[in-house]
Amino acid sequence: MRLMTALFAAIPLAAALPALAQDYPKLKAGQWETTTTSSKNPGTPQSKITMCTDDAVQKKMMDMGKGMSKEMCSKTDMRREGGKFIGDSVCKIGDATMTSHSVMTVQGDTAYKTVVNATYDPPFMGMKETTTTIEARNVGPCRDGLTPGDVVTANGQKFNMNSMPNRPMTAPPAKAK
Repeated sequence: MRLMTALFAAIPLAAALPALAQDYPKLKAGQWETTTTSSKNPGTPQSKITMCTDDAVQKKMMDMGKGMSKEMCSKTDMRREGGKFIGDSVCKIGDATMTSHSVMTVQGDTAYKTVVNATYDPPFMGMKETTTTIEARNVGPCRDGLTPGDVVTANGQKFNMNSMPNRPMTAPPAKAK
């Protein structure tokens, strides 16, 4: 559940990325460790994800973001201010409208920190508003038997991005009232 919450909180950032496709920083290929914390569950441990990337995986992620933006969002504004990428989006998730503001601070091609503030109207999965912080860093070449596209979730589940269909991810339908 924590992973789902983090993924939906990150949707505005992913959906806005294609707007900067030519200006967006290319991240160093290799193994990345990403830590996510959310105000939804204060006091709970951070969620950690390990991912092996290369140029093709980065392109796939950009394409998925573009698809999400087109399908789910009525607004995806992104601008660059020095080493920061600032995004504002309005997206439909189930019956809720999510309005978000994100700031991504990039440190070269080896690290970044993103803070996403989002509000949901009506509340989504019990959330009226959230602040999600995503910190990621490149830890070197892919190791531990990982190949480009491999993702290992906080609970040890492993999947490969390259096996995912080339279509946008969509939010689950809202629960009936």
